[in-house]
Amino acid sequence: MNWTALYLKTSGLKVFILGTGEVATRRANKFLDHGAIVKLAGSSIDEELVTKGAKLHSTDEVDDLVDWSDFVVIASGDRQLSDYVADISHEKLVNRADFPNDGDVIVPTSFNIGDIEISIFTNGKSPLMARQLRKKIQSIITEEDILEIELQDYSRSLLKEIIPDQKDRRDYLYKIFEDEDIRELIRAREIDRAKAVICELIKRDFDDT
Repeated sequence: MNWTALYLKTSGLKVFILGTGEVATRRANKFLDHGAIVKLAGSSIDEELVTKGAKLHSTDEVDDLVDWSDFVVIASGDRQLSDYVADISHEKLVNRADFPNDGDVIVPTSFNIGDIEISIFTNGKSPLMARQLRKKIQSIITEEDILEIELQDYSRSLLKEIIPDQKDRRDYLYKIFEDEDIRELIRAREIDRAKAVICELIKRDFDDT
């Protein structure tokens, strides 16, 4: 397996998508929702994409669009045009929806639960199982897990001002995670009270340090 999971910062990323069909539209929505600047080449695009800021261009403009872009997505049914765009995009990051292994980047199926984003990649073996695994994962992540993430983020922000060593912060975060009073407040969905308890706990333990 010669693929490595990474997250790409897409805010302001210039993305050119060859194609305007179902797959191209999904890719466009994904990148637009994550702050990218998106241009597509094809016949027509959904009004939703236009509202989000996507621009439609003719396929006659692919050379200029590749030059403009940071990232190229090939999602067209025109094999000859797709191969041409892939050939002229050799200095760009390329995602080929038609032949994923011929590109540099694969866009996996992904979904959000609160602030959690989960991506599933079966190495191209089974998109169907990727969807089934998504359903299983969604069924086991609870609202309490989401609240716990919020509290851990809150705690880390406070601890960074007090504890310079990352390992020491991690150990204290485990202490907060395992505190039964805090866990009971999470179960009761009393997030503000939980934050107050964490704040008092940190003040008690570190006011004299």
